Amino acid sequence: MPLTPDHTIYWQWGFVHLNATILFTWILMFLLTVISWRVSRRIGSEDEPRTRWQNALEVVVQAIRKQIHEMCPEHSDTYLPFVGTLFVFIAVSSLLEVIPGWKAPTGSLSTTAALAISVGAAVHVFGILRQGLLGYLRHYIRPTILMLPFHFLTETTRTLALAVRLFGNIMSGSMIVGILLLIAPFAFPMIMQAFGLLMGMIQAYIFGVLATVYIGAAVQAHRDQEGESYE
Repeated sequence: MPLTPDHTIYWQWGFVHLNATILFTWILMFLLTVISWRVSRRIGSEDEPRTRWQNALEVVVQAIRKQIHEMCPEHSDTYLPFVGTLFVFIAVSSLLEVIPGWKAPTGSLSTTAALAISVGAAVHVFGILRQGLLGYLRHYIRPTILMLPFHFLTETTRTLALAVRLFGNIMSGSMIVGILLLIAPFAFPMIMQAFGLLMGMIQAYIFGVLATVYIGAAVQAHRDQEGESYE
């Protein structure tokens, strides 16, 4: 049994290959793009009645917005598109595992690493947008320039932990279900599959929460330090 979608190769020519991670990532992005466009294209039109899909989308967006606002009361809507996209991508990737043959791209370390790197980059982007480049960079040399390597180490280990944590949880759930399909009756793996879907939703929630916490902490820390500099 392949440990990750990276090990499933569909096409290869020399060093160029198409594995399950790449294929299902693009399928997932295509599905999310098309569904989002179809559902949201008529939102705001008074002539068109609201559909159940639009109501469902509004519930999801409002729930994510409320959660972000509770952690980052200021400018919470600024983080909504990024954090919401992370949550929806990871959650839908896990939910689609009920489809036979689907291989969740989040079961690949390369995918979770890309998501974690995106979070790390977003922390800097939002911090710079709120504080300016020089104001943001001053954080890395406070209270002394000797703290610079420790700040870099913190950022690196945090990103690594975020990637490995999501990868480990998603992969372990898939492996358990696969093993049980070989050694246990049919009903028990079905229960584990349902449990795996629940765990996938929890992992999506936790990943989104951690991304929000990291962004909010960076913005808040730099803002507090800027406030101290004016006192």
